[in-house]
Amino acid sequence: MDNIFTSLIYFIGLVIALTFHEFSHAFTADKFGDPTPRAYGRVSLNPLHHLDPLGTLMLLVAHFGWGKPVPIDPYNLTKREEILVGLAGPGSNLLLALVFSLVFRFLPVYFLAIFVQTNLVLAIFNLLPIPPLDGSKIFLNILPEEHSIQWQQAFEQYGFVLLAVLLFLPVGGSNIINLLISPILNFLIRLLL
Repeated sequence: MDNIFTSLIYFIGLVIALTFHEFSHAFTADKFGDPTPRAYGRVSLNPLHHLDPLGTLMLLVAHFGWGKPVPIDPYNLTKREEILVGLAGPGSNLLLALVFSLVFRFLPVYFLAIFVQTNLVLAIFNLLPIPPLDGSKIFLNILPEEHSIQWQQAFEQYGFVLLAVLLFLPVGGSNIINLLISPILNFLIRLLL
């Protein structure tokens, strides 16, 4: 029964985290004048507008999943605005982690600690410069134009493969992604909890 309760808490935490993450991308792009997210109904806090069916199933089965990426039109945004749209999702997760950690200080219940951890993982993971993660869009917009085009072509060909290898190739009882984000995650968890 404890496993079912813990799984349910993780699922709820991930749904909240993903919803705010995707909403923040949509809201930021909308505020910068890109009508695309609003046209697709994505400027909403309704989780059903942001959850991907397969990604949601994976949330239930593996405690790992994804939401529907928010469509934006880069021609409606400057490079700086596109970077800020990319940062909005992970930034919202850091903000939620901070809010949940403050509540946890006054009401130290288990599920709030899980919500803090879930939001931190989502924020840090999404900042990695690997497609289709937010970090790749930020990285490509920081590069000079000629280098950005070369990297984008490489990302389009090998990005998903690289992400799959980093997530699923076992290394010392873990995976490469976990080894990359664990030091930052552990530091932030100690700081916030």
